[in-house]
Amino acid sequence: MASGTVVQKIIDAHFVEGEKTIGKPVAIRIDQTLTQDATGTMAYLELEAMNVPSVKTELSVSYVDHNMMQNGPENRNDHMYLQSVAAAKGVRFSPPGNGICHQVHLERFGVPGKTLIGSDSHTPTGGGIGMLAIGAGGLDVALAMAGKPFRIPYPKIIGVKLTGELAPWCAAKDVILKLLSILTTKGNVGSIVEYFGSGVATLTVPQRATITNMGAELGVTCSVFPSDESTRIFLRAQNREKDFIALTADADAQYDQVIEIKLDEIEPLAACPSSPDNIKTVGELAGKKVAQVLIGSCTNSSYRDLAMVAMTLKNRKVCDSVTLSIAPGSRQVLEMLARNGMLADIIAAGARILETGCGPCIGQGQSPADDTVSVRTFNRNFAGRTGTKGDQAYLVSPESAVAIALKGEFVDPRTIGIEYPKVVEPEIFEINDNMIVIPGDVPGEIVRKRTIGAPPVNGALPDELAGVVVIKVGDKITTDHIMPAGIHLKHRSNIPVYSKVVFECFSEPGKPTFAERAAAVRDSGKAGIIVARDSYGQGSSREHAAICPMFLGVKVVAALAIERIHSANLVNFGIVPLIFADPATYDQIEENDALVFHNLREQLEPGKTVKGELVKANGQKQEILFNHRLSAGDIRIILAGGMLNL
Repeated sequence: MASGTVVQKIIDAHFVEGEKTIGKPVAIRIDQTLTQDATGTMAYLELEAMNVPSVKTELSVSYVDHNMMQNGPENRNDHMYLQSVAAAKGVRFSPPGNGICHQVHLERFGVPGKTLIGSDSHTPTGGGIGMLAIGAGGLDVALAMAGKPFRIPYPKIIGVKLTGELAPWCAAKDVILKLLSILTTKGNVGSIVEYFGSGVATLTVPQRATITNMGAELGVTCSVFPSDESTRIFLRAQNREKDFIALTADADAQYDQVIEIKLDEIEPLAACPSSPDNIKTVGELAGKKVAQVLIGSCTNSSYRDLAMVAMTLKNRKVCDSVTLSIAPGSRQVLEMLARNGMLADIIAAGARILETGCGPCIGQGQSPADDTVSVRTFNRNFAGRTGTKGDQAYLVSPESAVAIALKGEFVDPRTIGIEYPKVVEPEIFEINDNMIVIPGDVPGEIVRKRTIGAPPVNGALPDELAGVVVIKVGDKITTDHIMPAGIHLKHRSNIPVYSKVVFECFSEPGKPTFAERAAAVRDSGKAGIIVARDSYGQGSSREHAAICPMFLGVKVVAALAIERIHSANLVNFGIVPLIFADPATYDQIEENDALVFHNLREQLEPGKTVKGELVKANGQKQEILFNHRLSAGDIRIILAGGMLNL
């Protein structure tokens, strides 16, 4: 087992209980939490349901950065609720326009050595400043705000040794894309990535944050950089040097696995449709026509990224066949670009300036045209995530993106004949926290408009469970597949409405939807069952991918593998996550088959195999065996029908 690592030091400093053996559950104390509006409304409704008068953390921040379009009253209803409940519960509030939660938190609140969980899967961005920052479902965040410890499997620690230094036009984004080409998006559940080696010192905190941000796509719990002189420089520039502590691995630190990446051998890379681990070099794609370029998101919208883009665009014009849109990650970044003239250079080149928010990264606007290529500096390119069915979305660095925008086609930025801009990070950033609402500044009661419901209540797990396979899906089913975002995000605080679009992507014209079929099974007195292959539930932390199926009567998800955050969300809402003991069993099950579990409550014991009975339409019966990774605590939650029932 690994020893002397940064990860272990942070876990040890926050350890509450458990067994420090890889895969065994441990509980850690949480210092900070963050929420965003798409997941935060439900998290605070859950906190209210716990009757917690005030948060117990050192710091909790509620951000509004997702549902900014306000098509209809639903989004603003949520924002008003979030601001009023934050004031009531002792939470700081970052309103629309202040920036993306991960970017703002890194700039203004991140502290090396602290623990952070957030109701957004890209919370690991905080690892760039030396935090143990973990994405989680909203209910887990609510529990942390209530003072409860957070449970994770004691991690396998993957050490990534960085040596050398990035060459001009090669970027931090290319480093994480390289790691994705090695580890892929599957098979890394329960691991944490820790970066070390001489190359670490050559990377700034924003560059490190780009790498830890997209670590979420690996499926790992989080990713962590040490806290060193680069961290001190960043905090000093943010007028927060008092928050600095040095935190590095011991000289003789041991890792469970080591991967070496030579930064001077990194070249511009692209994640091709429709997975972040489908990696090619940008050079391999040279000549492919591009219609849209988008630069921003929590991955690549720092001052350094956008200053580089501005300097490259100065006195140049975006290709006529391309639309270029840019979304700064925070108001701080936007204000600095405006004050030093770089924003004018970006505008003069023909770029469109979007709000400081998530926007097109989550399918909120800027959907590409049919049969066209969209190049994005974002973190995910799952099929349909852009809002266009059959989309062709590629993920690249800002360096590659700006070169492509000028050329109108894929081009290796090293070949465009432009000298790589030397961005000088400011010694002091523009500091303006006047939009952050301190708890207690907003008087009055909690505002709860008509579109905001309450968390649905599940029933206790029955001992005899008669189920029906409502849907059978394949590999790498993401939370976007389960619960679509985009135009549907505004319904996240209204579960009966949002539940109507569960698995909408698999709907066929003229046939009942998944929601209709699941509700019919529920109303017949039986349980709904979802069957999947490998890596089920990857992607976003959205707990609605568990809440809405639960509302529709789903009691069991059976798969070859289930991703960490989604598995935890299933447990929190009383759905049993089971793993096929024999992968071949998956092929023997069909939609509408019956699956019966006898003495299920007794069968659910740590490490015990669960037996089910598959009943085919012709009456043929077959025993099916399942494994699970449930701890005694998980089982207690499931038996009660979910955490809120406890």
